[in-house]
Amino acid sequence: MTVAPARRGRPGHSLDSLLDTAVAVFIERGYEATSMDELAARLGVTKSAIYHHVPSKVELLRLALDRALNALFAVLDEPGALDGPAIDRLEHVVRGSVRVLTTHLPFVTLLLRVRGNSAVESEALERRREFDRIVTDLVRAAEEQGDVRPDVDPAVTSRLLFGTVNSLTEWYRPGRGLDADALADALVTTTFSGLRTTPPSGSRTTAAPVPPEVLR
Repeated sequence: MTVAPARRGRPGHSLDSLLDTAVAVFIERGYEATSMDELAARLGVTKSAIYHHVPSKVELLRLALDRALNALFAVLDEPGALDGPAIDRLEHVVRGSVRVLTTHLPFVTLLLRVRGNSAVESEALERRREFDRIVTDLVRAAEEQGDVRPDVDPAVTSRLLFGTVNSLTEWYRPGRGLDADALADALVTTTFSGLRTTPPSGSRTTAAPVPPEVLR
């Protein structure tokens, strides 16, 4: 697919600030229900100022979804996801995915609401499926190495793991006393304890309690 060339920004709003606002409005109103007029009004600029950055609303959606997807796929290229026993690589990917979610929370939230109603959304869904296939392969490899219980289908395990990760978009709010590492510790402690056949050697410390205000 041909990618539109980057455009130089005008004073007042960068492409990043435009994307932040667009994603917030897309989540609030839905992509289809959001007009460029509304985006311009929310930003306090003219539509032509938006078009100086991007050629269309669909390009805003593509850039937003790519922000989340590229960050997730970058986790798969980290050394911790490439080297060592499959169970450790799987844990690294889960922890990295939590980090991506906390860093790019609105973008991941938007990604999870995509239903394939356009070519851009369909492409994003296919990339999500590719990510899921890679994680499923990791679960299967960990099972073959004897580190994951064999009585649950690897595809089901993968969906359960990342269903838990993705559910964080429903309740996690930054700045309420729980950082990405603590959140990842809590998630790994609760999920991997039922996944592993034996406790890991040199396991991390027990996850810190989740402050009640984080869940409000």
